[in-house]
This record gives sequence, structure tokens and C-alpha cells, in this order.
Amino acid sequence: MKPIRPISKGFSVIKRYKLRMILIVAVSWTVIDSLFYIFRLTEQPLPSKYSLFQKHTAQTILLRETNVFFLAMVVAYFLVFFMKNFFRITSLWVNIFLKAVILIVAALIINFFIHFTYATLIAKHEAYYAVLSFYRNTFETPWLIQKIPEWIILFVLTQLIIEINEKYSPGVFVDIMLGKYVQPKDEKRIIMFIDLKDSTAIAEKLGHKDYFKFIRDFIYYISIGLMEYGGRIYQYVGDEIVVSWPDSRRNAKKCIYALIEARKSINKNLNVFTSNYGLVPEFKAGIHVGEVTIGEIGIIKKDLVMSGDTMNTTARIRTACNELNQKFIVSKDFLDQINLSNWQAESLGPIELKGKNDSLELFALKI
Repeated sequence: MKPIRPISKGFSVIKRYKLRMILIVAVSWTVIDSLFYIFRLTEQPLPSKYSLFQKHTAQTILLRETNVFFLAMVVAYFLVFFMKNFFRITSLWVNIFLKAVILIVAALIINFFIHFTYATLIAKHEAYYAVLSFYRNTFETPWLIQKIPEWIILFVLTQLIIEINEKYSPGVFVDIMLGKYVQPKDEKRIIMFIDLKDSTAIAEKLGHKDYFKFIRDFIYYISIGLMEYGGRIYQYVGDEIVVSWPDSRRNAKKCIYALIEARKSINKNLNVFTSNYGLVPEFKAGIHVGEVTIGEIGIIKKDLVMSGDTMNTTARIRTACNELNQKFIVSKDFLDQINLSNWQAESLGPIELKGKNDSLELFALKI
């Protein structure tokens, strides 16, 4: 089976996802700043006596929004890439407070650069004049008060973009916003259940707090591998991860490569587990394909839920890994969609699964 692309090579999906978030933040800031700028021109067409911008031309606006766009990208990079690991281990209120401080400082820096570049490039003033103008506009005019509504909108928007995209798997929030699943829909999907091997023994050895940290790191690195090949994280339940793909032959292959990539992601970060916990995590997985019903549930907290016999069967296949002493087991329905060599899949024969009336032919993946 020829890989869709070399595993762990190229620009990872995580980096593409983060860069897309950075671009969204930068474009949003630029659009909102442009709208507020135009609004202020209509409300106050004449500049104040301390205003550096005595002329509002297309060149002026272009220079302003170029500053906003690129500096917003720098701010978003700092929040999404540079501070990512720190924010991951701090509480929500600390996250919000620090991000608010960063955004306030960023807003001041952006406005300073707007003044500075206009003074030196368009108005042809000395650099000190830009600094003086910025100081006067900041502390000797109502400028700060006028900017507060714009900054609040920018701060809230940025927080929403970052927090919501981290709360939901990519694409899920968009589906909720568009109301795609307000009415339940039947879809054929590839489902994979993954969970930690020997979780009870590990929990007893580490204790509650260290076990929680262990699970958090385990899920983090597994998820990186799954998302690399387009897996949509459906839910985390303890040490269990449920992920899905729309049913197709191409996605069936992606599912296998995602499983391999998840294992590679753990192996590349073994030092994290050995140094912090003295343990190396192993996991098992069950894979099946079939019809599921997807719909929104909840009043205060909305989410997408998948239900149906396919979900129950996949969970039973994952449980069968323990009973049959196998790491990865797939159903014949799933195996029929991919071209595996004989040595890559071994038939386990018809297996009776708990809660199922009919036996199901299962295969052990040798990957």
C-alpha cells in the first residue's frame, strides 16, 4: 500500500492548522481596524491638532493596514506557537489574563508603528516627531477612550478564535455554527477507538495527579499523529480517544497512516514519558466502518454526538484487543476498503462480540 505522502515529512497538519489560525487572526484584526478607521473618518473628518495623520489618502490607509496585518501575525504567532506549551499547563483565568495583557501591549505597539512609519515614510518627519505625536495622542487626547471599543472587539475575537478552535476538533465548530447537524443526519464514517494499554496498573503506580498528567501528555501526542492524516477527534473519555473520517477508500488509508503516525509521535517523545513518569505508553485500537447518526445535543453546552451500532461495534472491537492479545484490530468491512499485503493483516476468524447477536470477522493489523 503506497503512502499518501511520506509519514512525518513536510509541513505537518498541526503547523498548517496553527498558521491558518494566525492568518485568521491577522485578517480579522485588519478588517475590523479598517471598519473602525472608516467609521472614525465619517464621524470626525477633521484631524485633531495633535494628530499625526493630517491627510487620509489611499497610501495612508494601505500603510496603516499593512502595519496592522503583519504585527497582528506576530502577536498571533506569539500566542499560538511561542506561548502554546506554557498556556497548555496553566489555568483558564491565567490564560485569559496573560493573553489580555499581551493583546493590550500589542495594540499599543501596533499603533506606535503606525505613527512611526507614517511620520518617516509619508510625512517625512524625524523619528522623534513620531514618538512625540504618539505620546500626545495617547496621553493628551481622548484617543485611548476612543480605541477601547475597538480593542475589546479585537480581544474578544482573538480569544474566541484561539479558545474555540482548541475546544473543538477542526471543522466541528464550523458545523455547529452553520447548523449542519441541527437535524440528525446519517453518515457512513470510519471510526477508530484508541485507549491506553494497562491503564489501571499505570494509575496505581503513578497516583492520581501524575496519572492525569501522564494521560494528558499521552492524548496530546497521540492526537498530533491522528490529526496529521485528517482524523477528526470526536471525544476524549479518560484515556480513550475516539476519532473518525468520512467513509472513502482514501480516508481508509489515511486512518491506517494516522495510526502509524500516532505511534511515531509517541516514540519521538519517549523522553517526555521516561523522564517525567518512568513509563513508556502503549496503546490499542479498534477500527470499523458503518452508518452513524450525527446531531447536536445540549442546551448550555452544545456538542456533536455520534451514535448507532457502528459506534458500539467499534468499542467492542477495541475491547477485543485485550481478549485476543492484539494491538490493532479491524473489521472485515474496513479491511475490504484498503489493499494490505497478506503479512500486514492476519485473520482472527469470526469473533463473537459482547452485545452482538452475530459474530464478526476480525483481522489483526501487523503494522
